[in-house]
Order: sequence, then C-alpha cells, then structure tokens
Amino acid sequence: MSAEISFRVGDATVPIGNGNKIITHICNDRGRWGKGFVLALSKRWREPAQAFKAWFKEANGFELGAVQFVQVASEVWVANLVAQHGLRAQSGTPRIRYEALRMCLKKVAEKAKELNATIHMPRIGCGLGGGEWTLVEPIIVKTLSEEDIEVTVYDPE
Repeated sequence: MSAEISFRVGDATVPIGNGNKIITHICNDRGRWGKGFVLALSKRWREPAQAFKAWFKEANGFELGAVQFVQVASEVWVANLVAQHGLRAQSGTPRIRYEALRMCLKKVAEKAKELNATIHMPRIGCGLGGGEWTLVEPIIVKTLSEEDIEVTVYDPE
C-alpha cells in the first residue's frame, strides 16, 4: 500500500490532523541555524534550535544523513535532518545532498512507524538548499509514501 503526498497552502509549523506528527526539515552540516524554515520553527519553539546547536557542539553522530528528533508538544516532534552541505553553493552545485536526504528520510520513516505519526514539511531542500522538487519528491515517495506514511507538504501563503 502507498500513501499519497498531500499538498496544502499553510504553515508547516502548525500541522493539521489528529495524532502524532513529525515536522521535517533540512539543516546544514555546519551547525548554523538562522535562515529559511528554521526561522518559522524558532518563532514557535526554542527547543529545536537549542538541541541542534548542542548536537553540533557535541559532534556525537552529527554528520550528513543524521537525524535529531526533538519533541516540542505532546503530539509534535521536529526532525532536524542533516542533508545540506555547507552554507553556500559551490560552482552552481546545490547544497542539498540527495543521498543524505534519502538516509535521513529512512530514519524519519522508522520514527513515524514507532510513533504512528504523520509527516509534515515545507518543500524541503528546495529553498536555501538549492534542490529541485522534481528530485526531492521521488525520494519522499520512496522513503515515506511507499511505506504507507502520510505526508503533507505545505506551501506558504
């Protein structure tokens, strides 16, 4: 069985539906937090930024392909996915690392199954990461939708 990706206009930091939810987004491998979707997260909760920065300092498993789950409410977790290399594109190469994204989303799938959670995200990797949705969406389908995990992608108003 396979779940369809749902698209809606709205704020990914206010996920719709009942039950457990995981808000998923991409972070860089330099430990920086301060541009893009993380600004919206930081307006709602302090914990994801604090946990991410502490994780980077500790360097305990902090690398491309790693995921950190931070519970921010009784039924809401934020998944910090390390799937962006560096802060600036080099010679036109986007910062997103598609293989790292695949690795991260497999871990998100495991956590979603454990929590019986739905996944909520902006168009990950396609803003500051410089990725192409035509490459990101098939990774989401393969790692989440084909595992029968409901995914909602939010486009800002």
